[in-house]
Amino acid sequence: MNKSMKIAIVAILAIVVVVVILAKEKGSSPQATTVQGDTGVVAQQVAANGPRDLTGKGRPTLIDLGAGKCIPCKMMAPILEGLKEEYKGRMEVVFIDVLENPNAGTEYGIKLIPTQIFFDATGKELFRHEGFFSKEDILATWKELGVDLSDSGSAMPAFEQLTPDRPDERPKESVCYMCDGDIDARTLVTVQTDKGPVRTCGPHCYFILYSCLTEDKAGFEKKVNVTDWATGQPVPILEAAFLSGEDETTGRPWIKAFASRDAALAERSAAGGSVLNLESLAQKEMSHRCGFCDRACYPQDASEVIVEGGMHTWGCCSHCALGVAARTGKDIEVREKDRLTKQPIVVKTFEGKVASLEPATAVAWFGQRQKPDGTWASAGCFHQGFFTSADNLKKWVAQNPYETGRLISISQALADKMKLTPAQIQNACKIGECSPK
Repeated sequence: MNKSMKIAIVAILAIVVVVVILAKEKGSSPQATTVQGDTGVVAQQVAANGPRDLTGKGRPTLIDLGAGKCIPCKMMAPILEGLKEEYKGRMEVVFIDVLENPNAGTEYGIKLIPTQIFFDATGKELFRHEGFFSKEDILATWKELGVDLSDSGSAMPAFEQLTPDRPDERPKESVCYMCDGDIDARTLVTVQTDKGPVRTCGPHCYFILYSCLTEDKAGFEKKVNVTDWATGQPVPILEAAFLSGEDETTGRPWIKAFASRDAALAERSAAGGSVLNLESLAQKEMSHRCGFCDRACYPQDASEVIVEGGMHTWGCCSHCALGVAARTGKDIEVREKDRLTKQPIVVKTFEGKVASLEPATAVAWFGQRQKPDGTWASAGCFHQGFFTSADNLKKWVAQNPYETGRLISISQALADKMKLTPAQIQNACKIGECSPK
């Protein structure tokens, strides 16, 4: 027996041993019709006559080759499941675990995992991509390849309201400078400026304004008056005492200002709460800041953001929460509530794209205002939000007739933030000068 023959026999025996070991580890034949990968996606086993038989079935086919223990592959799993369900009957979606099916890697000639390969209805390969690929990028690729997957029942509904449903005829002095809400005369805060008074609906909106000013803040408090809750008279903020408590139902803080500590103590006996001076109140109000724009916020109002590595922060609105991914350059998880129903919405990102969305029907409202020159700009953080469905968004807009903007996907909202330059992120949501609108 010559040397080459011996080498061939050894190689064949090695392959047989590996196959037997794999079969024992899996407790099933390596030619089983299906296997379950760690990703949670049912992986279609490559048949003995070759993986190419998975294509050319009369529909466009997306094959994703990965592995159960690969992190980007795991991030792809819910995307593949969503596509499989949403485009059932119009597109085939197949996941192949290359550890379960080592011949598939060779057959498709892949170099990295995950790799996505796009085939037309005849089985012809059109395009391939290596690495994580978001749902929006996959669908955009099909569109660029000239493959029509459209279906009137599955497309994101178009909705916008660019003209207020009802004209805002409220007197300007009765509208809060920050949140556009109605001002209660008992909680009014006024900032005197060279261009006229700036009015907020209460101390909290004042601290939001203060936290995002870029002008020199030295001596700024000297221009500020609060309203005595007991008498309705203006009081310099530096001389006031404050009573702070929490709403028993919502847990949201409330603040009342008084001309003296004694008056605050008298109110506390009836309403409860804690009596604070300005320094203590400011420390409390500024203790939670948006992880994107650095504005003061209440956790009860904000989105919770968990940043890769375990850091927790907040988004003063849902869109700013997504902006934390742009500011940190890391993957994040956003936990938000539907602005209408308070139902939970969870967004997870991977490499600057939406990796998973719960529920999958969730959408974003991009509140916008038309400027005097006719262009459109963001209406500000108080006018943004997430909703579990387009129907909930439409109901909320109907209940808020002054709102203007449009429905966009949460993926688009994230993409808009990821496009920002470092300078734009640095200046996001800032107010260069406190002056009347």
